[in-house]
Parts: sequence; C-alpha cells; structure tokens
Amino acid sequence: MRTKDMAQIALFAAIMVVLGFFPLIELPLVPAPFTSQTLGVILAGAILGARRGGLAILLFVVLVVIGLPVLPGGRGGLGVIMGPTGGFVLAYPVGAFVTGLLTERLWRRYTHVTALFCNFVGGALVLYAIGIPWMAVAAHLSLAKAFTGSVVFLPGDVVKVVIGSLAAVTVRRAYPMIAPGRRAVRDERA
Repeated sequence: MRTKDMAQIALFAAIMVVLGFFPLIELPLVPAPFTSQTLGVILAGAILGARRGGLAILLFVVLVVIGLPVLPGGRGGLGVIMGPTGGFVLAYPVGAFVTGLLTERLWRRYTHVTALFCNFVGGALVLYAIGIPWMAVAAHLSLAKAFTGSVVFLPGDVVKVVIGSLAAVTVRRAYPMIAPGRRAVRDERA
C-alpha cells in the first residue's frame, strides 16, 4: 500500500470522527439515534473506492471498539458494539466497501443517477440489512418491530445519499485520479 493510500484512509477515518461531533438525535420508540456518520460511510466508498473506503471505515470502527469516544455523544467501546446500535457500526465498513465496489463497477457511466443507486445500496440498504437484525436481537425486539422503528431513519438517509452523491460526482469531475476507477483512467490513456 502506498503512502498516499494510507493518508487517504486516515483522512476519511478522521472525517468519520469529525462527523461524530454533530449531535445525535434520539428518536422516541427507537433504540438507535440519527447520526451524520453514515454520510462518511457513503463518501468513503464513493470517493476512495471499495478497498480504501472499506479500510478507512474499518479503521474508524477499530477506534470505536477500543473505546475512543468517536461516536456522537462521546460514545465508544464494546458496550456500544454489543448494544442495539452495534450492528449499524459494524456494518459501516461493509457499506463503504459495497458503495465503492458498485461505484467502481459503474465508473465509466458514473452520473448523479448511478451515484444515487450506488450510495443508497451501500450507504443505506447494507446498513439496514446488518443493523436491523442486530438491533432486534440486542434490544429484544421482534424483527418486524425493529424494521418498523428503523423506517423513521429513511428520509434522513435519503438526504445523506443525495448529499454524498452530489459530492462524489463533483470530486470525480475535479479529481478523477483520486476517485475509484483510477486503473480505468490510466488504461484509457495507454
């Protein structure tokens, strides 16, 4: 791994920490708060690609697991991971990886529409697919109740997907060598 790759991974892990400074919004009847950190998951995958984006968010999750207060509200540690929101946190690297993988696969046709698709699948659906069952088990809820409670997060997640998509398309246009598909850009020049 090159120094530039390690710097980008560390930078996006730091962006996740900064997004944790935004206050969390507790919703009634749902054991998970609304946070801005899923935007960081989307941006890491869409801008860095599958491997680097996934590693950046994995580094962030390691910081959470070892107890650093990098989640909104100054939370961190195994207690958070074992709680109702732990599945969402553990899903972050998978979501970034899937977002990046889809982005890389659709890179030659990357537009606002494809960015919305990639970011919604990786930044929302993957997180829900892992986080909701975890929440159901950890909070002793039925899967249906955990799913129903999580629906309230969908409008906020859609807003984050749109913001992430606009940012990813802008970065692609401004810095095509930073974004995923770097090999494809080099191959076109050869």
